[in-house]
Amino acid sequence: MDPKFKNTIVAQAGETFTIEADYFGKPLPELRWLKDGEEINKSTPRTDVKNTLTHTTLTIRDCTRVDGGHFVLSLTNVDGTTSVPVNVKVLDRPGSPDGPLKVKAVSGEKCNLHWNAPLNDGGASVSHYIVEKRETSRVTWTGVDALVEALSCKAAKLTPGREYIFRVCAVNKFGVGEFLESEPFIAQNPFQTPSAPSTPKASATTEDSVMLTWERPESDGGSEIDGYVLEKRDKDGVRWTKCNKRRLNDLRYRCTGLTEGRYYQFRVSAENTAGVGAPSEASDYIKVCHTSYPPGPPTNLKVTDHSRSTVSLSWSKSIYDGGAPITGFVVEMKEAADDEWITCTANTEETKDTIKGLRQNAEYNFRVRATNANGVGEPVDLPGSVVAADRLEHPEVELDPALRKLVSVRACSTLCLNVAIKGRPEPEVQWSKEGGPLSERAQTEVTGSSTLLMIENVNRNDTGKYVLTVSNCKGSKSAFINVRVLDTPSAPTNLQVKDVRRDSVFISWEAPLIDGGAVISHYAVEKREEARKVFTSVCSNCTRNLYKIDNLQEGCFYYFRVLAVNEFGSGQAAETVEPVKVSEVPLPPGKITQSDVTSDSVQLSWEKPDHDGGSKITCYIVEMQAKGHDKWRTCSESKTLETVINGLTKGMEYFFRVSAVNEKGRSEPKLLLTPVTVKDTSAQPVIDLLSTTFSVKAGNDLRIDVPFKGAPQPTVVWKKDGNILKETCRVNVCTSVMSSQIIIKDATKIDVGLYQITVTNSAGTASAEIHVNVFEKPGQPCDFTVEEVSADFVALIWQPPSDGGSPILGYHIECKDQSSILWTKLNRGLVTENRFKVTSIEEGLIYEFRVYAENIVGAGPRSNASEPVAARDPCDPPHNLTVSNITNSSVSLSWEKPQYDGGAKITSFIVERKELPDSCWLKCNFTNLLDTFLEVTGLTEGEEYDFRVLAKNAAELFSAPSETTGPVTVQHDVEPPKIIVEDKFRQVLVVKVGDLLRIDADISGRPNPTVLWSKNSRAIGTKGRVEITATKTHTSLIIRESVRKDSGQYILTLQSSAGTASVAITCRVLDRPGPPAGPLQASGLTAEKLTLSWGPPHETGGAEIMHYIVEKFEFRKSTEKVWAVGTHNTDKTELKVTGLTSGVEYVFVVRSINKVGISEASPETDPFAAVDREEEPRFDISTDMKKTLHVKEGGAFTFTVPFTGKPVPCVTWEKADVDLRIRGLINTTNSVTSITVEKVTRDDTGKYIVKLQNGVGNASLTLSVRVFHVPQVTSTTRICCSLKNSTRRGSSE
Repeated sequence: MDPKFKNTIVAQAGETFTIEADYFGKPLPELRWLKDGEEINKSTPRTDVKNTLTHTTLTIRDCTRVDGGHFVLSLTNVDGTTSVPVNVKVLDRPGSPDGPLKVKAVSGEKCNLHWNAPLNDGGASVSHYIVEKRETSRVTWTGVDALVEALSCKAAKLTPGREYIFRVCAVNKFGVGEFLESEPFIAQNPFQTPSAPSTPKASATTEDSVMLTWERPESDGGSEIDGYVLEKRDKDGVRWTKCNKRRLNDLRYRCTGLTEGRYYQFRVSAENTAGVGAPSEASDYIKVCHTSYPPGPPTNLKVTDHSRSTVSLSWSKSIYDGGAPITGFVVEMKEAADDEWITCTANTEETKDTIKGLRQNAEYNFRVRATNANGVGEPVDLPGSVVAADRLEHPEVELDPALRKLVSVRACSTLCLNVAIKGRPEPEVQWSKEGGPLSERAQTEVTGSSTLLMIENVNRNDTGKYVLTVSNCKGSKSAFINVRVLDTPSAPTNLQVKDVRRDSVFISWEAPLIDGGAVISHYAVEKREEARKVFTSVCSNCTRNLYKIDNLQEGCFYYFRVLAVNEFGSGQAAETVEPVKVSEVPLPPGKITQSDVTSDSVQLSWEKPDHDGGSKITCYIVEMQAKGHDKWRTCSESKTLETVINGLTKGMEYFFRVSAVNEKGRSEPKLLLTPVTVKDTSAQPVIDLLSTTFSVKAGNDLRIDVPFKGAPQPTVVWKKDGNILKETCRVNVCTSVMSSQIIIKDATKIDVGLYQITVTNSAGTASAEIHVNVFEKPGQPCDFTVEEVSADFVALIWQPPSDGGSPILGYHIECKDQSSILWTKLNRGLVTENRFKVTSIEEGLIYEFRVYAENIVGAGPRSNASEPVAARDPCDPPHNLTVSNITNSSVSLSWEKPQYDGGAKITSFIVERKELPDSCWLKCNFTNLLDTFLEVTGLTEGEEYDFRVLAKNAAELFSAPSETTGPVTVQHDVEPPKIIVEDKFRQVLVVKVGDLLRIDADISGRPNPTVLWSKNSRAIGTKGRVEITATKTHTSLIIRESVRKDSGQYILTLQSSAGTASVAITCRVLDRPGPPAGPLQASGLTAEKLTLSWGPPHETGGAEIMHYIVEKFEFRKSTEKVWAVGTHNTDKTELKVTGLTSGVEYVFVVRSINKVGISEASPETDPFAAVDREEEPRFDISTDMKKTLHVKEGGAFTFTVPFTGKPVPCVTWEKADVDLRIRGLINTTNSVTSITVEKVTRDDTGKYIVKLQNGVGNASLTLSVRVFHVPQVTSTTRICCSLKNSTRRGSSE
């Protein structure tokens, strides 16, 4: 089967997937396809099974998610059964959620829905759920929530008394699944609405509001009261309207937004889960009114500007508005000499004004009054007088701090320089650029307070210093701004090409004049051939101003250019104007040879220069110098490599030198090292032969070149094997002045032999012998055999053939499938040894192989093909052979199957024994043994034996023997069970929820003990998340995706006839804690703080609660979502929350934290409005304070009275027919008021009344004083009352 089927096959719904496999067996096995343990129904139209003798295919078309699962291909014949599993996952819409769909917490308007996740998620996780509802009397479904991520949903807006059905479906990335429906149910409350509260009572009336209070209803209807609804009705109206937008939780409420002077009635209703109850009786009509006064004077009146005809004033609003909003201001003026004030601005709502139409140089006084609905208030006068005259100011330029620094702007963007200016009269503005005129793209704008210079699409040329000059009649002022345009650099300068060589040039340059506002980091050097249009990079990171360009093509014409690079990119390029040819003068000629000298001439020859400089050599110049002379003169110009110089003087010595010339010039001269003496010379022939042996491949040409010299010119004779060499169409001899050459075309074996050359002149004879060898291809390798075979490789071996006259370089191996006619080469390189291991084979196929040799001539003939061999592995030996039990006549053995069966099913095992020390191996079983254990009986007590096991597969191949057991003595062997665990299991084993819980233990004992696992006295087996494994030496308990209930004590027990052993392991699974216990309690609520308390969580998650997180959320609007405001941490179950905003409603939740993580949030609190609690004013005094105070005439007394109330009440002191503000000294704070009367007389006897009043109510306290006349004695009495528990005391002075 293809290896891809070992992994899970994934298919999209609607696609077709195919599972195929090759199979074999003798006799032909019976084939079955199973799915999830049941045989596949082949009659369905979407399922197709096709079988051949060796291949089977299962095809399922238009697959759906039900087609996914565990497929098994089962093969069965008389020899056994084998099966191959294949897992298929079909990606489809999810199935319906797992039911039932439960409806809980039903009321008249809402309910809660609960369901379970789908059993089949369609191969992709469920992203969300869709919940819908319908009335049983209707057929259409309406949406409840189209994006539910949890397994529950709250459905609201139900109609009480109606019968409903809900349904829910799952959604994954492949679509919407089937729906799960609930049972019908009726939306009705299990309780009634509350009874009516008491009639609302009014207090603390203002011009647009009234404070109302009421009592709770007698009955709450069986459900806790959630809040109250307050309604109002105008005296002239008939409709009741709500006063509160949000539910009221308190028994009082200030109704605002009322119309002053109107009469209103109020009523209140209670609300619980069942709804709003009956309203209370309506209150009496209440008139909305409030007393107010004209406002106080404005403050901070001052002159902001003046001219010859205007004066500008500004002021601040009045501190006291008289109890009514300030509607405007009245501005009045008069000339300094006049007494009558004139209104110049009757009503302005702003706190500033400009008075126009004044006489130039006249002196004026000004004042301002505030107005409200009750009239015009007191004025505030402007200190001093104002003269109506123009104000002159020197021009000023105010540069922004950013403009005082270097202004940087990117190229192609817009430069904007906005500068604030001032001056009286308005100054003239001029912009300029230092060192040159402004750009034609520059635009300027001028207003009364600023000027703007704007240049669009700036470039590097706009860099510089910009000067702003402002001037008027009082003078002038200048300022400059440095601007840097961040751009790429300009082109480098002074680009020069130097030192041109045949394959390289040197170029140099200087830095650009403009660096683009950034440091030049490096240069880019490029080149292009004259025939091409595109430059190619030579160096992209050159840091110097000099670079050598190598690897140029000799003789070609090139252009070169250089670009400077800064952080903004590559700048403009500097390019060579003319193309540069890459060439140079040639090298000097090679070796100069003097070939012949006469009485008046000499013949010279030379070799070409090693390099022509990249340009063709046009000629050679030969110069000579007579010995004893200093001057060289040209004696010959030749286009060939030799020349004859005539006209020489016999007996003279001459020096010669030769120079090569090309279009670049003349090379350095090459000097003939020895001088030439002009005379007749004769010399015996000399043969200069470098090698005496020549080899050639058969069929190739052979060229033998023999140099010689002699004077006069010698003759040449060639012989082969002692006979004169005959020239034919294949064999030719060419002789020149200095060498003789034999050429043999298409050499064969007949050309092998001894060749002799003889050179003769009048001065003598010289000869040389040359051996010629012709190589052929090697012969055919012999004794080619297969040495070893497996499923992965085949080892080959052979004997070398004849080498054909040249050593064998290596061998080539070929193979083919027995059913094919095409041979395939196996080795890429030559095989140098006489053996080869073939690894590129396919298991089960039958192969043939052949080999051939290769030498310097070529490849020889192929060997005969090897015998066909099948690529199959030998079976591995059984392993882990152990002795499980010993008695006085038997030994029980067990082993494990071979790790590899050789490609065929294991059909039997053979157990062998050997009696120690010198016996042979004997077979123990004479029947077909398929089990991996055997009890060997009939043994002799007290004797020692050794055992081993062999395996046999269906291909009739035997494995190698297993490792032996070692000496085993036949006698009774008993060992008590024993358990060994690691130290970490002797302590509490701690894991996190969702992690793998694993307990391992090593076990031993004879006979093999029985392994039992238990928890809390209940046995545990492999099921679901729990997996138990046990071998003879080891056992393990594995729990996947552990949960909290997996905590506890696990006991491992071993039992055998030798005894019992057990060990206990304690495990603890840690989880995130549960939410804090509720409900959350709030106390001490004010406009800025409250105290929040809660209970510890019922479930700690197995770990200590480290601290709590308190989160507060602010309600913006009732129709908007909740917006998070902040969090607080605490390690206690109480927190004082501060920093609240007055008038804002808050909701709080609390989370628990242990070392595993954060819990879910606790249930939300009801919204709390951050407002101060209103309290009626009351006195906080002791009973002694109410007693009559006795004071001596002429003395003094003080009453100090503490009080409370929110808002802080107004305090007044009264006494019949006496203004205590004049008679006494009154001092009042937010919590204490006091009055002190000095030099008392009889008239100060009487009752002193202190009154408290705020928006909630009022209170009064009467204090009595009695004055005694005591002649000539002065006394002072002070009365202090601070707290309820304080005492009243008096002192005399």
